[in-house]
Amino acid sequence: MRKTLTALALITTLGACDSAPDNSTAQPKEDNMGEKIVQTAGRNQLGDFAPEFAHYNDDILFGENWNNGKIDLKTKSIVTVVSLMSQGITDSSLTYHLQTAKNNGVTKSEIAGIITHNAFYAGWPKAWAVFNLAKNVWTDADTAQQMGKEEYAKTIMFPIGEPNDAYAQYFVGQSYLAPVSTEQVKFSNVTFEPGCRNNWHIHHATTGGGQMLIGVGGHGYYQEWGKKPVEIKEGTVIHIPAGVKHWHGAAPDSWFSHLAFELEGEDTSNEWLEPVSDEEYNKLK
Repeated sequence: MRKTLTALALITTLGACDSAPDNSTAQPKEDNMGEKIVQTAGRNQLGDFAPEFAHYNDDILFGENWNNGKIDLKTKSIVTVVSLMSQGITDSSLTYHLQTAKNNGVTKSEIAGIITHNAFYAGWPKAWAVFNLAKNVWTDADTAQQMGKEEYAKTIMFPIGEPNDAYAQYFVGQSYLAPVSTEQVKFSNVTFEPGCRNNWHIHHATTGGGQMLIGVGGHGYYQEWGKKPVEIKEGTVIHIPAGVKHWHGAAPDSWFSHLAFELEGEDTSNEWLEPVSDEEYNKLK
């Protein structure tokens, strides 16, 4: 029994070392609940030199062990990262498993907590080494995209509200609406998921009218027809005169919230126009 356990441990350790696959060789299929891991790194790199090892790596370690369904893939990734960190393995194989952990749903805040917790058991220098790898996997841009609604809500002082279903046809992506004041000065907080923006539109009025925006969280843009986009961050104020064709929404890699003030005027109305094209939107930085 001891020999069997030792052999299995050896296979697991070797499968995670320098011969472990990079991102191009692991091919997850289906979704994360019924996801099937298909691995070819062993045969690609060692098929001729060590076919038996390649078989153990591709068919047993990744083929059977990673697909046994006993625990979900996110948990398996966490266990694997902790195991490799504890052994002091901080080469490309750990980078692969960090990337896999991210793909399996581990967020930046979660991996930071995992590494910090394990540092007290595995060692502080190992934690430093792993953090240096992890921060190149969880970048600021894609972390913003991964941030969930509830996590983002904690970063702003106004409520996010409910899905903006009444105006969903005029938005690309998901937006949320939270009325903040319904008396005297009426305004709402509008929140956009990363990549979400409203269509081109015009606030009409015979006198007065228009809209004012105040950024309260995340990173977004405002653009008038024929002009360059303007960045909106927390504290940015945008004045939109009546009759001006424009759009506003989130940056591609960030949640975004702004307060929207509808300015008083006569014969006010809102004209919704065409969506902002992907080609135009993807030019944003």
